[in-house]
Amino acid sequence: MKTRKKEIVLAKPWTDEEEFKVLEEVVCSGWLSQGKKVSQFEQSLCSYLGAKHAVATTSGTTALHLSLVIAGIKDKDEVICPSFSFIASANVIEYVGARPVFVDIDDQTFNLDAEKIESKITSRTKGIVAVHQIGLACDMDKINRIARKYNLAVIEDAACALGATYKGYKIGQRSRYCCFSFHPRKIITTGEGGMIATDSKAVREKATSLRSHGASISAVEKHRSKGVLLESFSELGFNYRMTDLQAAVGLVQMKKLKQAIKSRQKLAKEYNRLLSDIDEVIIPFVPKNREHTFQSYLLRLKAKAGINADALVRFMAENNISCRRSIQPIHLEPYYLNKYGRVKLPVTEKMAASGIFLPIFPTLSLKEQEYIVDTLKKGISSVRKKSR
Repeated sequence: MKTRKKEIVLAKPWTDEEEFKVLEEVVCSGWLSQGKKVSQFEQSLCSYLGAKHAVATTSGTTALHLSLVIAGIKDKDEVICPSFSFIASANVIEYVGARPVFVDIDDQTFNLDAEKIESKITSRTKGIVAVHQIGLACDMDKINRIARKYNLAVIEDAACALGATYKGYKIGQRSRYCCFSFHPRKIITTGEGGMIATDSKAVREKATSLRSHGASISAVEKHRSKGVLLESFSELGFNYRMTDLQAAVGLVQMKKLKQAIKSRQKLAKEYNRLLSDIDEVIIPFVPKNREHTFQSYLLRLKAKAGINADALVRFMAENNISCRRSIQPIHLEPYYLNKYGRVKLPVTEKMAASGIFLPIFPTLSLKEQEYIVDTLKKGISSVRKKSR
């Protein structure tokens, strides 16, 4: 098989000269830190989601951290979360002194299995981190129902799910704490950056203060006063401010958002078609009441196929295609394993061992997709032969 000389990367941000142009404008303006561009970016996200408020932060992780702090999660509390997620979903729980209680996932959606949540709730449980994994919404009706029953805060980790829908509304439209990420692998990017979408004015005001060391007023308000206007600090805050440089890029990215999601959905549909005749794989499942953004495309290898995922990823790399093994379970990472011991999460571990991410980004071509799937077919055959 002829190998491509140029690598097909796993993910690539969709940027062009317009992002470069707005960065130049901000640099020349003399105001580089948090300012009017951040406010405009926050409003742009609100308008898109139909949300009441949004607060920009330095990352999706810091958005989650602020949300937990504002929700009153503290030392000795417990918070339900999945292990099948990026490690930040659990780390933020540790940041506030609480304990992450890992719950297994649904084997079709890769999201928290709502049916398994109640059995893990104790008198110390104070919240649920619901991760909308790789762009597909959780079963929010069931999760919110449980949260109301036990008076728990729900913090939505929507790092990968900007634009995803659940029963006709966008994730973040009806949330108290919904956190997005703008890392380069996400739907849109600001390099690094995050946002909390909320329906609560109180949450917005608290987050706005805490992201800036707990200041009573912003630097912009102080600048505009043209006189003596001193901020006060009544509580311990953080330096989680997004810059106008990042926000300016975010505003350009927001104009591309709808097309970016449409392109990803089209690519996913094409993958589904190309993979339909490969008996060894299972394509992503999307419930009828949800719209998937396909921030990532995760396929599964059937257990009976006897294909080693690591060997297949190596084969793809040898043919200049960058794939990745499925999400690494948090509960098996050394920090959590050493601190809390082994947790029994059979579905999570099965999905982690059998999943492979294929390249997906808006500028991926059909020709490249065809090469990826053709190589995957050859890889499955090659890996199977070597395992015999």
